[in-house]
Amino acid sequence: MVKQELLFCVLVTTMKKFTLAIIALFISVGCFAQDIPFPFQGGKDAMTGFFKDSLVVSQDIIQKKATGAVIFKFSADAKGNIQKTIVYYADDAVLVTPVIEALKKSNHKWVIPNHEKLHDFIIPFYIRYNLPETPDAALKKAAFDNYRNKRPILPGNQIPLDLATLLPAITINYDVAP
Repeated sequence: MVKQELLFCVLVTTMKKFTLAIIALFISVGCFAQDIPFPFQGGKDAMTGFFKDSLVVSQDIIQKKATGAVIFKFSADAKGNIQKTIVYYADDAVLVTPVIEALKKSNHKWVIPNHEKLHDFIIPFYIRYNLPETPDAALKKAAFDNYRNKRPILPGNQIPLDLATLLPAITINYDVAP
């Protein structure tokens, strides 16, 4: 009788372990099965190309030899329209306007995951100039002046991120006049 009870306990324990292993397997397969589409029509390369083509570096940026990062959070609705845009950070305020204009051009191009009504995205932009082969004194002075006169936009308080999607960074290079 003791042997039968012991055998039954071993069998029940083995069945529990086997059942848990099967459940864990189904959960892990379900996690891998999530096919989350890239949130821009055409994918990552299309998004990068779109912004490189759409972002127009202003003469003010070129003249000031401005460089730096701009980080935006924006919301897109189910039709891919941008609803609101927030500047999280900018190395220089002069860099913000061209990015806003490029974001406006991206209306109807965003793909919202899981049929949500609204989704938040965070997208960093890096704007910099191409270095000439031999930098002259005027370029060095302009770069120093830009560094000294930057007007950064910084958060003054905490920023709740909720369920935002961080997108790949977009790097924009522009040429400086020799």
